[in-house]
Amino acid sequence: QVQLVESGGGLVQAGGSLRLSCAASGRIVSINYWAWYRQAPGKQRELIAGITSGGSSDFADSVKGRFTISRDNAQNTMYLKMNDLRPEDTAVYYCRADIQTNYGSVHSRWWGQGTQVTVSS
Repeated sequence: QVQLVESGGGLVQAGGSLRLSCAASGRIVSINYWAWYRQAPGKQRELIAGITSGGSSDFADSVKGRFTISRDNAQNTMYLKMNDLRPEDTAVYYCRADIQTNYGSVHSRWWGQGTQVTVSS
């Protein structure tokens, strides 16, 4: 019904940058919230950034000032620009979108499959 596809992960040296993308497709009426999570080996998945339909964003302290989040409503796509990457940013990054698939229905949470980001020291 809905699919979220992440891209842009990879291997980068410490201090480098990457930009992740998350594209939503399928039966979409509206998306009122997007977010990025990450999960490092042996750790719980954590919320690191979110953006509302109005463009308001928030970040976890661990990434504040280094990561930016943006969205393209026309393309149903969200981005995460990651600068000054550190080895501790190594994780699988997941996108989430709260999507309305039918007029009058509630927004449901959908997840991407994840993309690996590895930062070498």
